[in-house]
Amino acid sequence: MPRGNVNDLLAFLAVAKERSFTRAAAKLGVSQSALSHTVRGLEERLGLRLLTRTTRSVSPTEAGERLLQTVGPRFEEIETELASLSELRDKPAGTIRITAGEYAADTVLWPALAKLLPDYPDIKVEIIVDYGLTDIVAERYDAGVRLGEQVAKDMIAVRIGPDMRMAVVGAPSYFARRKPPKTPQDLTAHDCINLRLPTYGGLYAWEFDKNGREIKVRVEGQFVFNTSALRLNAALAGFGLAYLPEDQARAHIAEGRLVRVLADWCPPFSGCHLYYPSRRQQSPAFAVLVEALRYRGNNSE
Repeated sequence: MPRGNVNDLLAFLAVAKERSFTRAAAKLGVSQSALSHTVRGLEERLGLRLLTRTTRSVSPTEAGERLLQTVGPRFEEIETELASLSELRDKPAGTIRITAGEYAADTVLWPALAKLLPDYPDIKVEIIVDYGLTDIVAERYDAGVRLGEQVAKDMIAVRIGPDMRMAVVGAPSYFARRKPPKTPQDLTAHDCINLRLPTYGGLYAWEFDKNGREIKVRVEGQFVFNTSALRLNAALAGFGLAYLPEDQARAHIAEGRLVRVLADWCPPFSGCHLYYPSRRQQSPAFAVLVEALRYRGNNSE
């Protein structure tokens, strides 16, 4: 196959996967106009329209989708095989893309990577913080991080963190003017700091469990955030109650900056897991990363 055809196919695949000429051009390091010209040239040679273009979106046509599904995986196989050649080097090499929530990225991924990567300078890691339940195959991530019960059954899951607990906390200044809640239902009468998650279609309902009785409570308050750091700051400032991972609030509780309530309604649950497709061929770099992240505590798998 002429080199030009290969480059044109790679250009089309980038646009079809990104659903955007702008993002694909940035990824390939070319101008948007040059990329558009390349794709049009491929369409003219094939005599088929591969992409439907509007002012706001780009999507594959039927022919484009067929090309994406048949040719795309073959290029990915070539990339994987090229990456696997790194085992012939002194040390593994390659780029690994991971999607994770803010909490997992801060408390699990970062500590492990900060310890691992100085010994593997040829391994590059890209972490995208995302609260959505991202389709890692469609978005071309090597792996994702979710809580154990959220991992799809067709994925390989590796525990990378201990069991977790949530904590409902508020500042002493808040409780100076409001009585602490005794039950989860009491939260509806409190100022609460909300979390917006894209996969829940809106505001996250706080989840509680006691003696097998599960309750979800939708709360209200002045603030809505999509990061745990801002929710913690708002709670510390006395704006209301926050629902946070226990270890994020533990030091503040111990030092009296936050007061915990409803602890008996917050039992432990399965912690963070790294997950990836079962059909994924592991590169040496990915295998090194998995072993570095694997949790080896009492509950390790």
